[in-house]
Amino acid sequence: MQLKLKQVLSVVPAIAAIVAISLLGGCASHGDSRPPAQPVSAPAVGVNPQVQSVPLSATWWRDLGDEQLSRLIEQAIEGAPGLRIAQARIARAQATVDDAVAAFDPTTAASIDLNRQRFSANGLVPSTIAGKVRNIGTVQASMAWEFDFFGRHRADLEAALGTQRAAQADAQAARALLASQVAQGYVQLARLIERRALLGELLEQREQSRLLAAQRLRAGLDDARALRLAEAAVVEVRLQQASLDELVGIGRNALAALTAQPPGALSRLAPRLLDGLRLAVPEDVPADLLGRRADLVAARWRIEAATQDVTAMRAQFYPNINLNALVGVSSIGLDKMFRAGSLQGAFGPAIRLPLFEAGRLRASLRGREADLDLAVESYNQALVEAVREVADRLGALRAIAEQQRQQALVVSAAESVRTLAEARHRAGLGNRLTVLAAQGGVLAQRQHEIDLQARLIDTQIVLIRALGGGYAGEAAR
Repeated sequence: MQLKLKQVLSVVPAIAAIVAISLLGGCASHGDSRPPAQPVSAPAVGVNPQVQSVPLSATWWRDLGDEQLSRLIEQAIEGAPGLRIAQARIARAQATVDDAVAAFDPTTAASIDLNRQRFSANGLVPSTIAGKVRNIGTVQASMAWEFDFFGRHRADLEAALGTQRAAQADAQAARALLASQVAQGYVQLARLIERRALLGELLEQREQSRLLAAQRLRAGLDDARALRLAEAAVVEVRLQQASLDELVGIGRNALAALTAQPPGALSRLAPRLLDGLRLAVPEDVPADLLGRRADLVAARWRIEAATQDVTAMRAQFYPNINLNALVGVSSIGLDKMFRAGSLQGAFGPAIRLPLFEAGRLRASLRGREADLDLAVESYNQALVEAVREVADRLGALRAIAEQQRQQALVVSAAESVRTLAEARHRAGLGNRLTVLAAQGGVLAQRQHEIDLQARLIDTQIVLIRALGGGYAGEAAR
């Protein structure tokens, strides 16, 4: 069927009239509105606008200079189920965006209906077919196009894009977290292994003290109590070794799980304690923190998505205006289907006015507004936590640096005591027990030194993650 131009134009005044009526009074009331929650300002929670952080590399772990650690982190990023979950969420969000884009286009459909029907002899049908069985066929194509006069489709699209961008930022946040978890587990495993090696030296020293106590008892120079104390000291070190062996096994299994490997896959992993990063540490919480932390970026995109959801819901209060058309053929008797008289068609506007849905629509609007408040307050909480995390790590680094300086003095003093005890023993002015006790003091202080070095590297890693872990998606915009 071909529609003449004047027939098409004849419906334009009707469409214009419908739009005018809709704009004048064909919408439901929004009801009472309330002010939404507001994002807190960054300076109000402690971000220093005068401080800028030094951009971090997306592969910051390579600066630690340990190829074994780099391979583990990159293996974790490639195969971790948590990151694949994040990618699946991105794909789901992209599908929602595609669906929102499709809403701007006309929808078309085609249908073919063929059936055999007996008509009632006593119904409202022509006598020519009353009481008879006939074949009925319909072939038609239809089109519907919704005009986005009030911006609902646009808001739906912006909300979908916000959700998609939040999912992308979430994936980057998950990547930064995973990399830091692997690095922290690696450092803690190295600390345990070095402490285990130090306990070997301590056990040897305690065994020598036990042998010396036994010799002094046989020589009548000491009583049995000294020997029992020496034996107990040996057992104590062996107990510590067994405890550390357990923790080393747990640490290796934890790293295997983070890198998507079976338990026992890293049973021979024996990392060394790293020297740490030459990290450019800001003096205070930097101003660009909001753009360099993927979790904060994701939270801001969720606010944008929730804001657009509210806008789309408000548009539901206004009329829904569509342009519908169909063309096809229909006949009783398939032999007549494609004759000229079987042609049928329709063209014209349609409108839906939400006159009696105000209660349902207002309830839905309140729900969307609550979702927006939730997104805003979630962002506020994430920002406060991010600022606190950075401030804590900056303070911890300064404190650990001071502790290391003091610990170096303690170790130096302990080594001086051991040197003096050895010199007195060689000169015949002191006994072997004094030398062994001094050696034990040095080993104990070296344990503290190892712990402080591990804390330093761990704190540096946590600070890197707190500063964004190399994410620069928003900073580059």
